[in-house]
Amino acid sequence: MCTLVAAWHAFDNAPLCVAANRDEAANRPSTPPFVRDRDPTVVAPRDDRAGGTWLGYNAAGVLVAVTNRWRAGDGDRSRGLLVDEALGYRSAAAAVDHVRAELEARRYAPFHLLVADAENCLLVVHDSGDTGVVHQLSPGVHAVVNVGFDGDWFTPTERPELGRQQARNTERLRSALEPKPDESAADWTSRAGTLLGDHEYGACIHRGQFGTRSSSLVRLGEQRRFEFADGPPCDAEYRPVEDAV
Repeated sequence: MCTLVAAWHAFDNAPLCVAANRDEAANRPSTPPFVRDRDPTVVAPRDDRAGGTWLGYNAAGVLVAVTNRWRAGDGDRSRGLLVDEALGYRSAAAAVDHVRAELEARRYAPFHLLVADAENCLLVVHDSGDTGVVHQLSPGVHAVVNVGFDGDWFTPTERPELGRQQARNTERLRSALEPKPDESAADWTSRAGTLLGDHEYGACIHRGQFGTRSSSLVRLGEQRRFEFADGPPCDAEYRPVEDAV
């Protein structure tokens, strides 16, 4: 996944709203979100190659999502499997404890991992050789991409201009997604989906055999809703996930 926007405690009755685009190779197979009969029950898509996922939430109200981080380093295990395991916990704090224990035990390529529930919005930033730095995010709108989060951008060595462009685009996207007066969580989430598909904001990409493969809109609170576009959101329609928990 390359673009992740989260509104945490920005709206009444919906402590967490997330809009996210997944960018991936065109030939990497995946399955759209479905309900997984686990404890707690999980709703998430699946990466059919590695078996993990890039975004999901569980019946306890914990959401986990990952973006790659454009720093040097590789791993011996898929980052998506770490997301899948974190969804097995009933609180964001417990899920992050598991993530940090995994980073002690195994090698993972660099990433940003958002883990959030009604009590905490935590971002784990992992670079090669460390056990992850955990940031407690404040109420409001946050944006996470491959080159950092919330204005803390870096210029990647291998693709510097692309990294600078992504940072500029994300600043504009985050500013545009500040909640409007009297805007509801549902309205914000819908507007976020529109902007994720608007090429003026640079989050929906098309680069030959690599690009935006899908987009997700999740709203957690008194009512829960997961909408999924099985294709780039500039073209594919968001559809509700059946039987979401």
